[in-house]
Amino acid sequence: MGEAKRRAEQGLPARPKPPKAVPQDTSPRIAPWLPLTQRQGERFVQLTTRGAWIGIGSLVVFWIIVRFIGPAAGWWTLADG
Repeated sequence: MGEAKRRAEQGLPARPKPPKAVPQDTSPRIAPWLPLTQRQGERFVQLTTRGAWIGIGSLVVFWIIVRFIGPAAGWWTLADG
């Protein structure tokens, strides 16, 4: 008799399913003494590169607002013009 049938006949609840194992990062470490893997290093570089481009874009938008939009809207006047 199967386990599921036996539990059903005895009025027992179904056996709980084991939790799914979290896949571990199997990429090699950057350095033996450093607890970071190469995949984590690559993700860090991608994240910081994206953040740098967001910062550059924000700076350009800020400069356009300060140099062109603000004076055109009459919010302030430029000291050099």
